[in-house]
Amino acid sequence: MGCVHIYCGDGKGKTSASLGLALRAAGRGKKVLMVRFLKTEDSGEVSALRHVPGIEVEPCGREFGFVSQMSPGQKAEAAAWYQGYFEKACEKVREGGYDVLILDEIMAACNYGMVREADVASFLERRPENLEVAMTGRGPSKRLLTLADYVSEIQMVKHPFTRGVAAREGVEY
Repeated sequence: MGCVHIYCGDGKGKTSASLGLALRAAGRGKKVLMVRFLKTEDSGEVSALRHVPGIEVEPCGREFGFVSQMSPGQKAEAAAWYQGYFEKACEKVREGGYDVLILDEIMAACNYGMVREADVASFLERRPENLEVAMTGRGPSKRLLTLADYVSEIQMVKHPFTRGVAAREGVEY
């Protein structure tokens, strides 16, 4: 039986937690697909994961920038693209025999209207029986929380960003 994991909260480490699951699964011969939303390809974990047998990182393919800085037309274009990206990932999982699916920053994609939350919920309800799904991001809805088997909230107690320290290569990305 596959379970649904949510890693949420305002603290650093939600994606890192999902990567721990991916590495553990790959280390046991399982097939993992990671799909990243609202992020660039310029992240250290992407480079490293592409060298791990059993883990596949779906290329994002497009960058749209910060949703808060998009015009209404850009938001509509990005939403159409991300919705299609999500649907493609779901189809790939159904056809590809994956054991683990990571939907990184799917909460933000839903909260910003880039991916329809109803479609995410529907996928979770109809996913392959043994598929483990990990979802990351802030502010999961009550519906997604209800569908989850594990919910881990990562709380920020202290972070250099509050002192004006920019994201650092190899640490935050």
